[in-house]
Amino acid sequence: MNNKIFLWLLCVLMIASAGCSKSAFLDINENPNNPLDVPPNVLLSSATYTTAFANANELSRVASLLIQHNAGVANQAVGFDIYNLDGNFDNSWNFEIYAGALPAIQALIDKTDTTGLGPNYAGIGKILKAYLLAMATDLWGDVPYSQAGYGLKFQQPRFDKQEDIYQGNASLGIQSLFDLVKAGIADLKKTTPTGGFPVTSDADRVYGGSTANWVRAGNTLLLKLAMTISNVNPTLAKSVIDGVIADNQMISVNGQDLEVPYGTSVGSQSPLYSFNEVNRPTDMMLSTRFLNLMTTGLNAKAYLQKMYSDTSGVFVPYENGSGVTPPGIDFRSKYHEYVLISSDSTTTPVRLLTNSQRAFILAESALILNTAGDPNTLFREGIFTAMLKAGFDSAAINTYFAANPAKVTLTGSIENKREQIITWKYAANIVNPLEAYNDYRRTGYPELQPALNASGDDPSVIPKRFTYPPNETSANPNMPKPRPLTNQKVWWGK
Repeated sequence: MNNKIFLWLLCVLMIASAGCSKSAFLDINENPNNPLDVPPNVLLSSATYTTAFANANELSRVASLLIQHNAGVANQAVGFDIYNLDGNFDNSWNFEIYAGALPAIQALIDKTDTTGLGPNYAGIGKILKAYLLAMATDLWGDVPYSQAGYGLKFQQPRFDKQEDIYQGNASLGIQSLFDLVKAGIADLKKTTPTGGFPVTSDADRVYGGSTANWVRAGNTLLLKLAMTISNVNPTLAKSVIDGVIADNQMISVNGQDLEVPYGTSVGSQSPLYSFNEVNRPTDMMLSTRFLNLMTTGLNAKAYLQKMYSDTSGVFVPYENGSGVTPPGIDFRSKYHEYVLISSDSTTTPVRLLTNSQRAFILAESALILNTAGDPNTLFREGIFTAMLKAGFDSAAINTYFAANPAKVTLTGSIENKREQIITWKYAANIVNPLEAYNDYRRTGYPELQPALNASGDDPSVIPKRFTYPPNETSANPNMPKPRPLTNQKVWWGK
C-alpha cells in the first residue's frame, strides 16, 4: 500500500496500543521521543483516515465491479468481475477494519468518553465506529461487533448476528448501531469542560472542529442505516427516520458532506485515486452496462463525462466478464474528474455521506414508509444536488431537467417510482460503490444481469455478500461454519 498517510497513522496506532498495556519495565524506561500516551487530536485524525481508507480501497473496488460501474480487465479485478471472491479480503478485514480503523476509533472513545474530558471527540468516535462496523456487517452479514476493538480482552471475538447488530440484543450486551450513533450525537451536543479536550481544526480534517456538522453527519448516518433495514423492520426504520426529520439536523447542502480530504501528491492520495491513477491504472475501466444505463436509460451523457474519460465524446467501455483483449490503456474510459479529485483539485477525497444521498433516502422513505416530504420533490433534489456536486452549474442542470422531464419525474406504481429513485442514486453513488451495492441487494435495482463467463459460488447470481477472509476463518472458531455462499442474502437483503 503506497500511502504515506495511512502508514503513518498505523504507526500511531502501534504507539496507542502499546500505551494500553505498559509493563513495569516501560514505566521506568520511557522514551520522551516515543510517547505512549497519544492525544485525542492525533487519535481523531487516525480514526478518520483509516475509516475512509477501509471504505475506498479493495472493498470499494470489488463492489464497483459487482454492481457494474466498472469492468475488470487485469489482475485480481478480472476474477472479482466474475465473482471469484473466495480466498480474498484478508487485508480489508484485518489490516483496514479490525486491526486498522477500529483500534484507533476505540482508543479515541476510551480516552475521551469515560473521563468526560472530551465528549465531542467521543461523539465523533462513536459515529465513525458505527459507520465502519455497519460497512462490515453489510458486506459479510454476521461479524465481530460487540466484542471487537478491545484488543487482548477478546482475542477470538464473537460473531454477532446482523439483526442484533442493527437492532440490539440486551441479553447479549449488544448495543444497536442506532443507539451507538444516537449516543455519539448526544456527546457532540455536550459542552467540553474546562481543562478538557475541545475538538480542534487540526484534529478534525473533515469539518474543522464543527460539532454541528458532525451532528448532521450522525443524523444522516441514521437515515442510511434505517433505509438499509426498511425491508425487514419497516417500523423501526420509519421511527428512526421520523425522529431525524423532526430533529431537522441533517446534511442539507453539499458543503456539509462527510468526505475525507486526502492529498494530491504521490503517496498521500486517497486509495481510490492512488489505485486507479498511480499504482494499478490498467485493472478497471468503464462497464458497457453502466454506459448504456447512463446514456440510453438516463440520457445523461454529460453527467457520465464527469465520471469517466472519453475521447471527443466517444466512450470506450468493456463488457463485464467478456474475457476479450481490452483496448489500449490510452483509449479506455476510466474514472475521471469528479470521482477521483475535488472540484478545486486540492484533494483526492473519500466521500462517505453526501447531501444527494440524504435526499434520495428521504425520497424513498416518503414513498414506501410514508415519512414526511414529497417523494418527487426529494427525488429531483437528489438528482440536482448530485449533478451540482459533480461540477454542473444550476443553469445546466435546469436545462437537463427541462429536456428530460420523464427522467426526473416519478411516475407509475410505487415499485416503478422506487426503481427510478434507486437508479439515479446508483449513478450518484459512483463515488461510493459500497452504497450502490447495498441498495442493489435490498431492492434489486437497477436491474442487472450476471457478468459473462461468471463463476464463483453461483454463476447465475450477482454475489449477495462477500466471502469471509481465510485468515479469520482459520484463526477464529466463532466464524460461521460452513461459510455462507455468496447466493445467500444478508439479513436485510431482498
